[in-house]
Amino acid sequence: MLIEADHVTHTYGEGPAARTVLTDLSVRLEEPRVGVVGHNGSGKSTFARMVNGLIVPSRGRILVDGRDTAGQAKEIRRHVGFLFTDPDNQIIMPTVAEDVAFGLRRSKLPREEIDRRVGELLDRFGLSGHADHPAHLLSGGQKQLLALASVLVTRPDILVMDEPTTLLDLRNARIIGEVVAGLDQQVLLVTHHLHLLETFDRVLVFDGGRLVADDSPAPALAYYQELMAV
Repeated sequence: MLIEADHVTHTYGEGPAARTVLTDLSVRLEEPRVGVVGHNGSGKSTFARMVNGLIVPSRGRILVDGRDTAGQAKEIRRHVGFLFTDPDNQIIMPTVAEDVAFGLRRSKLPREEIDRRVGELLDRFGLSGHADHPAHLLSGGQKQLLALASVLVTRPDILVMDEPTTLLDLRNARIIGEVVAGLDQQVLLVTHHLHLLETFDRVLVFDGGRLVADDSPAPALAYYQELMAV
């Protein structure tokens, strides 16, 4: 699917307290794997949240497969899943299996199909043995896998991930990275763990609310590392 930003600017607040976090961003993305990097406050997470309409631009447009997030966010969210940094912000139901099934509550699918999808994802992510366990008792890595399963159960075409490994130890960050590498979905991954992007198709670098580099991983990440060394 094609993601387009057309002269996008976004400002939080009004008057003297207003803060512009993105300025005149224009970019077209259709590669299977796109990484996004930048220091904290660079605008990268704001851009990611715009892709499924969580944030609407102050000026300009975000289009997903030709749909404008400003007026068609509900339709866009059927195609674009979003994974937050902290899985506790996404885990809603008391047990693991219930949480994965929650995304299909309005799908009108037969109970058997819902159970099949849930079972497949729990097995895929090594959570089958925890299906009836309290979700809040899982480890940090397991919670992130649960949050991911709960997004993927709806079968989105695009998965936007906003720093999904930031709160994880190295082992669990590696596991999440391996899972991401095997996904069928088009992925937009915002991360500080640069090694996760080495095999991606394209990497965007944000700085000061602007897109300052857009290239294949090696040169884009080298540019970012030089930028951070200044």
